[in-house]
Amino acid sequence: MHYRIPATTIEAALRPLGWRGRGMQPAAAMRATGWLRALRCSLAAARAVWCAVLVCGLLLASLVWAQPALAAEPAQLRIGYQKAVSSLVLAKQHRLLEQRFPQTKITWVEFPAGPQLLEALNVGSIDLGGAGDIPPLFAQAAGADLLYVGWVPPTPKAETILVPSKSALRTVADLKGKRVAFQKGSSAHNLLLRLLAKSGLSMRDITPLYLSPANARAAFAAGQVDAWAIWDPWYSALTLDGSARLLANGEGLGLTGGFFLSSRRYATAWGPFVQQVMGTLNQADGLLERDRAGSIKILAQVSGLSPAVVERTLTHRPPASVQPLSAQVIKAQQATADLFYAQRLLPKRVLVAPAVWRAPAATAARQAGK
Repeated sequence: MHYRIPATTIEAALRPLGWRGRGMQPAAAMRATGWLRALRCSLAAARAVWCAVLVCGLLLASLVWAQPALAAEPAQLRIGYQKAVSSLVLAKQHRLLEQRFPQTKITWVEFPAGPQLLEALNVGSIDLGGAGDIPPLFAQAAGADLLYVGWVPPTPKAETILVPSKSALRTVADLKGKRVAFQKGSSAHNLLLRLLAKSGLSMRDITPLYLSPANARAAFAAGQVDAWAIWDPWYSALTLDGSARLLANGEGLGLTGGFFLSSRRYATAWGPFVQQVMGTLNQADGLLERDRAGSIKILAQVSGLSPAVVERTLTHRPPASVQPLSAQVIKAQQATADLFYAQRLLPKRVLVAPAVWRAPAATAARQAGK
């Protein structure tokens, strides 16, 4: 059975080929005849063609639907940061978020350390911020309703214990009975706990002095403490000026890394937007790689540190992109929480997994179908 095409349709289609009725030229007639033969396909073939077209159309449509839609933008985003985190400083100075989200008012709020940042997050003063591995655990134990929305790989060389350059202390075991300054509930707290345990000591074997970085530096310079657990850029600054030397760092301790956190209310309402913010912040690492000298100049101006200190800091804390929390990261953070609880440093057991932001089912299904 053949699919018959009306004569009027054929005549209209053949006119561009030179059709002039019965008097058309031989060459034109040959072209028209060839075209007509090709046009005389069977009904089955025609159906196959249309089915293929239909399938292709549906496939293209499914691919379009599989692409994640642009997230709606909230009226504002208040983001907490620390000057020690170079990627956030560069993102702020280059206005990456302001350019990416023009409908959202972006406000940057500086904090000296993670505990203060998460306290502000808990009371609703900010919507999003980055901190080390320990501040979120203390915040959770205090009842903060927050969510982990991103993970930053650890930089163990940037987590250190410093002693005065002329100190007689040579090993972590020498800290027994000594005064050690650190920010309570910070990544330095975790570093110190693990290093002491590795040397057969505990927090009870030292005299802990809970000081903010600024106060600890003053006490360190005045000789009021024997050691200081701190992160970069203080490590680089004090070792370059000759006032301190490294006693130990975080290498080989299996540190978890850092996290970005948001209030549960904000992350639940604007989860896809928050994830886009994470992706935009990662662009700062590219800026550093493309223009290292220019980035060092910016970081030095903002921090008040010398370019040499910034350069040294970047060798200890290279760019690291924000990533989603994997099952392995969640397990590692839970192990840290259990360690602090076992040491009676947390007032109650903290569960990490329920506090991890997860994409809504519809979004997850679209991404899985890519």
